[in-house]
Amino acid sequence: MKIGFIGIGVMGHSIVGHLLDAGHHVTLYTRTKSKATDLMARGADWVDTPKEVAAASEVVFTMVGYPSDVEMTYFDEHTGLFAADIAGKTFVDLTTSTPTLAEAIYATARTNNANSLDAPVSGGDLGARNGTLTVMVGGEEATYQQVLPLFKHFAKVCMLHGSAGKGQHTKMANQIMIAGTMTGMTEMLVYAKATGLELEKVLETLSGGAAANWSMSNYSPRILQNDFSPGFFVKHFIKDLKIALDEAEKQQIALPGTALAKELYEKLANEGYENDGTQALIKLWWK
Repeated sequence: MKIGFIGIGVMGHSIVGHLLDAGHHVTLYTRTKSKATDLMARGADWVDTPKEVAAASEVVFTMVGYPSDVEMTYFDEHTGLFAADIAGKTFVDLTTSTPTLAEAIYATARTNNANSLDAPVSGGDLGARNGTLTVMVGGEEATYQQVLPLFKHFAKVCMLHGSAGKGQHTKMANQIMIAGTMTGMTEMLVYAKATGLELEKVLETLSGGAAANWSMSNYSPRILQNDFSPGFFVKHFIKDLKIALDEAEKQQIALPGTALAKELYEKLANEGYENDGTQALIKLWWK
């Protein structure tokens, strides 16, 4: 299949690799061309604009940083995906973005006889590298079934949650949960160290009980190795938590734990760690 991919970041790079390994032809665009050099050496093509990606592809995946990047990628009147003739094409946004924007992309696609899915993912750099991401999808059933074989090249769990925007709402639920596990994991390590416990033993013990969770299993070892490389950027997590809180406000519900996590991560970013991984939250205690 002729696939387009826009955004060769921490996760996008690995996803494209899986698609190439599966034998698909991939046309790439990303703002920093050097990030795609090795993928081009493996057979991917490079073009200069999202519009050209759309023209060359049957299915286009996008995975960029912020909702503003998504909007420009799709709607720029000169270089955006929707500036091309998109009839019969399918667009899949893997970015964690807003439900409202997902609905707008879907409406524009359908108006132009194209299809779209909002399909944010969870699993970080390790999930992308291992092909075990979780994909949360909003859109039409027929479009989901068309794209599902492609999802399976890089994801372990895929589920359609309803109409356009529902994938983004599901990702917000995911990020709300992670906000709690990241703050809990961090405070656990702070407490264990302050009381003189051996941290490796604590992690082994807690992993076998009710405290076991993904954040502790995947990020605590990195912290102990002083590895703060971004499986998921602090700045992007702040973006996600802002979206979650904005959507919660629309539903007239309060999420005090999520709001506190956002405040802590904003403090972390203000101290200069916005480009670290989310496990860097520990730096608010351990310098």
